[in-house]
Amino acid sequence: MLTLLDRPRLPFFALAAIGTGLLGFGLYLQHVTGLEPCPMCIMQRYAFALAVAVAVVAGIHASTGRMRAGYGVVLALLALAGGGVAARQSWIQRFPPDIAECGPGLEYLMESFPLTELAPMIFRGAGDCTAIDWSLFGLSIANWSLLSFTGVLLFALHVMFRPVRAH
Repeated sequence: MLTLLDRPRLPFFALAAIGTGLLGFGLYLQHVTGLEPCPMCIMQRYAFALAVAVAVVAGIHASTGRMRAGYGVVLALLALAGGGVAARQSWIQRFPPDIAECGPGLEYLMESFPLTELAPMIFRGAGDCTAIDWSLFGLSIANWSLLSFTGVLLFALHVMFRPVRAH
């Protein structure tokens, strides 16, 4: 299994395919089942979308040296950012605040507040960020997102610290 990860293109394209599938499932939940994403969910989607884009570029580039490690660093940073948001949302879902009220959507917040005020508002979580509207095997979407970002982080660490073998 680890030898497949040592190829210059395949693991990045596999990561892009898996990430695209996860994003597609999120869009399915939103547009087909009517499950509206909260601001924290949208931030996680952005992190996944950027990770997919980086993986596609890395797969096309097929670098084997420092550039490959550079792609790993970028993927690790995206995984940490997205995973941090997913961890915070999982925490909010597990230990909801005493007063949970539904907040406005991310678009409204972005139009109404400067970034310095917006970031803390998003991480506080709106009332809908505390809701668990869908789960699989007892894990919420935020929990699954955290597991997925952990997988991306492990992949990124592998890419950063394990050289590619010549084929």
